[in-house]
Amino acid sequence: MTASPAIDRFTPRRWLHNGHVMTLYAWRHKREFPNLPPPESRLFRVLDDTQILAQCHWQPERAGAPTLVALHGLESSSEAHYMRGLADKAYRRGWNAVLLNQRNCGGTEHLTPRLYHSGLTADPVAVIAELARTEGLTRVGLVGYSLGGNIAIKLAAELDGSPALPVRAVVAVSPAIDLERCVQEIERPVNYPYQWNFVRNLRARMRRKAAAWPGLFDLSGLDAIWTIRQFDEAYTAPHHGFAGAADYYAKASAVRVVERVRIPALILTAQDDPFVPVDPFARPDVRAHIDVHIEQDGGHCGFVAEAGGGTDGYWAESAAIAFLAAAMAT
Repeated sequence: MTASPAIDRFTPRRWLHNGHVMTLYAWRHKREFPNLPPPESRLFRVLDDTQILAQCHWQPERAGAPTLVALHGLESSSEAHYMRGLADKAYRRGWNAVLLNQRNCGGTEHLTPRLYHSGLTADPVAVIAELARTEGLTRVGLVGYSLGGNIAIKLAAELDGSPALPVRAVVAVSPAIDLERCVQEIERPVNYPYQWNFVRNLRARMRRKAAAWPGLFDLSGLDAIWTIRQFDEAYTAPHHGFAGAADYYAKASAVRVVERVRIPALILTAQDDPFVPVDPFARPDVRAHIDVHIEQDGGHCGFVAEAGGGTDGYWAESAAIAFLAAAMAT
């Protein structure tokens, strides 16, 4: 296994020492990437009835370049600031960047009658396999944020040395690798605003799904859903064949398969994350197979430091790209 590059400790921007403030700042702060060229939109057919959308930034000689594949969090999309921030940093290194939307995300409800879930690795696996086959890609690094971080670690555990999937390394930022613990945390009263933000977006998406696929989804109980657990119990779990929300959380969590990770893997997370607790990252089986960095500050998918010295201050993005670069250098 390639030695990991040294990762400097994270020092938050001077007025972002609170986890809630950091999280909300990162979510709401507008970022511009004037040097990142417009992407090529590409559809990937992952099932007979399902396509997913990726935004691809290609180098002129794409086959010879390393490739970043990025996975976003719950109810986000390829337009998330961290997705484009990763793409900008990767592209400036001479890499390709493929920003993948989960099923139904990024305005793609019409492309599939199906839903996504927090452990659905089949879609990025299908995309990476197609890119390797059609574009000749041989060096792929995967980065996932939050829900996408769980998928990234779970995918790494499921690789099993397949030559059709040239994934050299993975990075997970604020990953929800233990879904039950994360749902418990977001159910705390102090986290109600975060939970309601996710739930109102999930409810709105279900209405768009029902409009795109008439008669396929029963929305009669949708307005009575006020928590993520209720949504997963009513929609996510039965749609994917799980016995219920608890069964879904147990089987879709990357923490149950971390001992199978055999490629370089990095987790970046924060003690002050409002709803991803740090205790799962202290487990011996996690530490034995993954390079874990728990920072005191950072919030959830925030990690905004002072800009300067040629960086924009988005520490996790820079650390993730540096880690992948070391792994793909050989």
